[in-house]
Amino acid sequence: MAQAAQDLNMPAFVVGGYVRDLILNRPNKDIDFVCLGNGIALAQAVAVRLGKLPVVVFKNFGTAMIKWQDRELEFVGARKESYRKESRKPIVENGTLEEDQQRRDFTINAMAISLNAEDLGELIDPFGGLKHLEEKIIKTPLDANITFSDDPLRMLRAVRFASQLSFDIEPETYAAIEKNADRLRIVSMERITTELNKIIESKLPSYGFKLLFHSGLLKKFFPEMVALHGVEYQDNKAHKDNFFHTLQVLDNVAKVSDDLWLRWAAILHDIAKPATKRFDKEVGWTFHGHEDKGARMVPGIFRRLKLPMNEKMVFVQKTGAVTFAAHCIG
Repeated sequence: MAQAAQDLNMPAFVVGGYVRDLILNRPNKDIDFVCLGNGIALAQAVAVRLGKLPVVVFKNFGTAMIKWQDRELEFVGARKESYRKESRKPIVENGTLEEDQQRRDFTINAMAISLNAEDLGELIDPFGGLKHLEEKIIKTPLDANITFSDDPLRMLRAVRFASQLSFDIEPETYAAIEKNADRLRIVSMERITTELNKIIESKLPSYGFKLLFHSGLLKKFFPEMVALHGVEYQDNKAHKDNFFHTLQVLDNVAKVSDDLWLRWAAILHDIAKPATKRFDKEVGWTFHGHEDKGARMVPGIFRRLKLPMNEKMVFVQKTGAVTFAAHCIG
C-alpha cells in the first residue's frame, strides 16, 4: 500500500476507525485509506500489487473498495464538506488531510497514520484523539453544535460509541446532542435503526438506552419505550418503573446471549404496560392483557423502525408474548 502510493507520488494515510481500534487493540477488518489525490487511482494501483484483485468503484462518491483476504480496504481522496440545512448529504470538495480529519465525527475517529517514506508510521492527531481514548471520552473535532446540526446521525453514533466502548460523552458534546435532538427528523429511519441495533448489541445496552433517553433522542423515534418511564402512586401504592425494569431485563439477556432478536424480545416484552395499566382498590396496579396487546404492537413497531417483517419479527412477537425475559432470566 505504502509503496503503491509512493510510486504514484501520492501522499497517503490510514485514517479513522482502524487507527482507533489499532490503539485500543480491538479487531477491525475495515481499513480506510485517504490520499492527497485520486483515491480510485490509488485503489487500482494497490489492487495490481495484491494480485490483480477486482476494484469496486463508487464514482458518485469518488471512492473505491478492494476485498483482500478477510479485509475490506476503502480508498478516497482527502475532502472537505459543507451541508444544506435540510439534508445530511454533504457537498464535497477536494481538501487537505486536516480538512478531511475535521469532517470526521469524533476525535477518536479522526486520527491518521502516515504511509509516506519521510514519516512512515507517524500518528497524525490534530484534535487530541489519543488523549481522548486514554480519558475514555467521546468529543467532536469541531463545534459539536455544527457537527450534529450538519449530520444529526452523528448524535446516535456518539451514543453508540459510548455504549460500545464504555466511554463518557464529553459535557459540551452531550449538551449539543440535547440541543439538536430535533434535527434527527432529517435522518432516515433505516439509518437510525442501524445505530440503534449496534447499541442493543453492545455489552451493556442499558447504558446506551439511558443516554438516548436522557438526551431526548429516544422519544424522537421510539416513543413507546419512553412511555414505559415513570412511577404512578394511588392510595400509597406504586408500580415499578417499567422503563428501567426493561433495561435490567435487557442487560440480563445480554449477559447470556448475543442474539439481537432475543434482545429485541427483552425490549418489547412489557411494551404494552402503559396501555393496559389500571388501578384496582383491592390489589393495586394491574396490567391485565399486556402480553397479548404487546404481541399485537410488535408488527407496527417493527414496520415503523424498518426492522425485518419476517420470521425475526415473529420470533420477537412470540417470545415477548410469553414474557420470557421478565420471569425466566435474571
